[in-house]
Amino acid sequence: MRFLMIISVILAMLIAHGCSTNTEESESYQPVALNDGWPISTPEEQGLDSRKLDEIYEDAQRFDHIYSLIIVRNGFLIAEKYFNGQGIFDAHSTASVTKSITSALTGIALRENHLTGLDQKMMEFFPEIGWQTLDPRKSDITIQQILQMRSGYPWEEFDGYLATLFSSSNWIPFIEQFPLMNDPGTEFGYSNFTAHMMGIIVARAANTSLRSFCQTYLFDHLGVTTPYWPVDSLGYYYGSGDVYLTPRNMAKFGQLFLDNGVFGTVQIIPSEWVSESLQIFSPSTYPGEILTNIHQLGYGYMWWSGVSGNHQYNFAWGHGGQLIMVIQDLNMVIVTSAAPQSIFDNAAWQKEKAIMELVGEFISRI
Repeated sequence: MRFLMIISVILAMLIAHGCSTNTEESESYQPVALNDGWPISTPEEQGLDSRKLDEIYEDAQRFDHIYSLIIVRNGFLIAEKYFNGQGIFDAHSTASVTKSITSALTGIALRENHLTGLDQKMMEFFPEIGWQTLDPRKSDITIQQILQMRSGYPWEEFDGYLATLFSSSNWIPFIEQFPLMNDPGTEFGYSNFTAHMMGIIVARAANTSLRSFCQTYLFDHLGVTTPYWPVDSLGYYYGSGDVYLTPRNMAKFGQLFLDNGVFGTVQIIPSEWVSESLQIFSPSTYPGEILTNIHQLGYGYMWWSGVSGNHQYNFAWGHGGQLIMVIQDLNMVIVTSAAPQSIFDNAAWQKEKAIMELVGEFISRI
């Protein structure tokens, strides 16, 4: 009997870490029950044909850069698999998925009266800047415009400021140094710089670190911890990227937005903030279609939106293929994690794009 118990434990651990003892088991995506708050179910019990899942998991295992693929429906974890040596307990950089977390923390800071409104100006939180000597339009940039990526600051990747940004560990001087490319509020321009400034704004307004604020008001309620969250040279946690999370914890954040900010019986994020965050303030972001299976890329408050097949949805999107897809009409959350990409070149984009196309195609088939 003791021998059988030991064998059972070993098999459970092997499955949890994405390993197996035969080919048939290696292709399984049945989730493992853990004491982490996730109820387990099957695709059929939640009204989904498992053959559709067979296809996406079969395709996913061909990629040498994907780490995980998780599917949640009706609040139940129905499919989960880890790839390329990764396992259920491995946390990785979520890259720009962090921006959606920063957006959520902004909504909480407003509820807690640390911020007075979305019309507050960025300049109020950076008294060390000589605003009177700058382009006067910078003094009019609001929190809302930062959340919408409509501040007027450069889209670093397209406007040639990406290398300058990431070569520094103190981004506050770029308030002065980076020029405005257009009037605040008029055009979309994806900015890592202003996303980090939003994180600093929340930290300064709440008089604590962004990580501490996040843990107290968000992660603790979800039963989530992060093993690593990088800081800049001034000690500010980056609001723009790279908080480390496990895929299951990424899914908890997605489920929170699917459930209008409620986790269990607790309203963690105001429902009004969830609704406003997922609106489309910029229905046009890229000059043209950049994906085959995800169309109409729009933007809310640091949340993307897209359309696949008959489904419009919102998603948190991180470089390399880190995704939290929140598909309201399917009552579904899909999470992917992937090998971090340290550079922003075409090869990295092709890896990222492959994962996005995989998920977009799956959604379109439902």
